[in-house]
Amino acid sequence: MNIKYNFVSKFKLANIISILLVIISFLLILFKGLNFGIDFKGGTLIELRIDSKNIQISEIRDSFSNMNLGDLNVKEFGKTGDYLIKFEKKTFNNKDSIKKIKNEVKNKLGSEINFRRVENVGPKVSAELLNSGILAISLALGAMLFYIWVRFEWQFSLGSIMAIFHDVFITIGIFSLLSLEINLSIVAAVLTIVGYSMNDTVVIYDRIRENLRKFSKFKIEDISNISINETLSRTIITSSTTLLALFSIFILGGEILRGFSLAMIIGVIVGTYSSIFVASPILKYLNVSFKTIDKDSSEV
Repeated sequence: MNIKYNFVSKFKLANIISILLVIISFLLILFKGLNFGIDFKGGTLIELRIDSKNIQISEIRDSFSNMNLGDLNVKEFGKTGDYLIKFEKKTFNNKDSIKKIKNEVKNKLGSEINFRRVENVGPKVSAELLNSGILAISLALGAMLFYIWVRFEWQFSLGSIMAIFHDVFITIGIFSLLSLEINLSIVAAVLTIVGYSMNDTVVIYDRIRENLRKFSKFKIEDISNISINETLSRTIITSSTTLLALFSIFILGGEILRGFSLAMIIGVIVGTYSSIFVASPILKYLNVSFKTIDKDSSEV
């Protein structure tokens, strides 16, 4: 056994910090609220085609941002030259308003523009998208809970779900604190964080379960320390390479991918931390031992 770092000695302090961060995140979400984007608030959607292939997406965003349309979202859509524009205001639903926007954008870009579709995204559609996002996250958490329950014992299942809730709450809490926009891409990021955190936790839990059988007379805190140290190099390499890719996307991916990549960066950092300092200590508090898993195995 080669124990380089005594993680167990830091469990108590780490748990206090985690509880405080989760409480602060919960209070921020409850009282400060979330900055929902157009996907969830509703607004106007325009699908347009630009003849010129030299127009950059940043130029299109600038041409719309000067018209006081509220929150603005510009994405490439379909073929080259096709774009999907979403903005907060819902009043631009008549021909005169659309013509005015078209002329102003045309003058600023210096190219012919074809408005192929104009729609209002109402509050009902936005509410359905929000509910679908919450449902997707809930189903993912439920599926993870069921998998761990079958794969391990209920104590491990509880620990993994606590770690995932910890990661999701803190990530969303940071977005609330900084008033960053919550849109469908952030929901996708949260779902990815759930999967990443669970994967990281399962690797450590798998090693803990093996070592419980191997060192049956050891206490769970000693087993946790051994297991975390044995999987530490894998954890660091996986997290580092993932963060390297995410920081590249954050810096070079442009405005569209910035929110998604930032959510992922926060989630990977917090998820790596929680696998060690949230999921593992719960096994200690629940007095998991060789007898626990041996009993459950014999029952199966």
